[in-house]
Amino acid sequence: MENKKNLLDFTLEKLEQEMALYNQKPFRARQIFTWIYKKRVFDFDKMSDIALSFREVLKENYSIVLPTVEYKKISVDNTVKALVKFSDGQLVETVLMRYNYGDSVCVSSQVGCLMGCKFCASGLLKKIRNLQSGEMVGQFLVIDEILKKEVEKDENAHLTHCVVMGTGEPFDNYDNVLDFVKILNCPYGIDMGARHISISTCGLVEGIKRFKQEKLQVNLAISLHAPNDELRDKLMPINHKYSLKELISAIKEYNDSENGRRVTYEYIMLEENSTLDCAKQLVELIKPTFGYVNLIPYNEVCENSFKRASNNRIFAFRDYLNEMGIKATIRKEFGSDIDAACGQLRARYKK
Repeated sequence: MENKKNLLDFTLEKLEQEMALYNQKPFRARQIFTWIYKKRVFDFDKMSDIALSFREVLKENYSIVLPTVEYKKISVDNTVKALVKFSDGQLVETVLMRYNYGDSVCVSSQVGCLMGCKFCASGLLKKIRNLQSGEMVGQFLVIDEILKKEVEKDENAHLTHCVVMGTGEPFDNYDNVLDFVKILNCPYGIDMGARHISISTCGLVEGIKRFKQEKLQVNLAISLHAPNDELRDKLMPINHKYSLKELISAIKEYNDSENGRRVTYEYIMLEENSTLDCAKQLVELIKPTFGYVNLIPYNEVCENSFKRASNNRIFAFRDYLNEMGIKATIRKEFGSDIDAACGQLRARYKK
């Protein structure tokens, strides 16, 4: 197994190149993609339209490795939080979130996180390694199966949206995350529309500048969480490297690029950053970028002292942004009864 390549790591283009090594035409890669992603067949012996002799080649050189579910919790609102385990024993969290417009999976991109955001449970366990694209694909497939078998109990049910917003900083694992997105978006793969896919970054400027070159209409979300450098320095160490001026400049460049779209700003609602003065500063900061704001009620973590803003503050903050022409919504809360904050379940399980 150790020497076999996981087929879930390959984009269609890379698999076509791989198949050429065996003098196979590009359609062979499309066949394999169809078996894995359309028919959810992971046994080479069942891939009946592939010649027996080449199935033996595949079995000898490749594997289809899915993570296992180490532990899962299902909330009263049918939010599912799964702790998935990879072949080396490492664990990450993957979450199913149910909206009126569809079912979304929140995928982790790293085992642990180096960004060290002070309010975040993900940073309680430091980064161990990046996830391979196939390990992100594996999270998607595992949650999709749970949706079909345990939540909807309907084989026709399927995930409609994906956010790379779990544990880890996606742009710190850029190439693997982009390969994962290409597999999601591929017509022979999972075939999810690009505009149903979102990548969230805490503000790695080089990553944003690189991302603007991609020919993908994928959504970009910015974990902002503060309207000024003084407060953001306290909450998010990344701000010491990239100031808000640098970050907003990179976002403007992204907006102006051929592939740029309006960004969403993620803004977690703490006592410290939810004053009316903060709302005023936020309007001034982001208005030139024409972005949306997603206000996130804080899911408190016992390992730090941050407190969630009151509902009255959250509503007043939203209303002010909307009055000033900034579209702002309050994110639906998911699974507060199942350790739903990013990294919370894994940190407690590790203990």
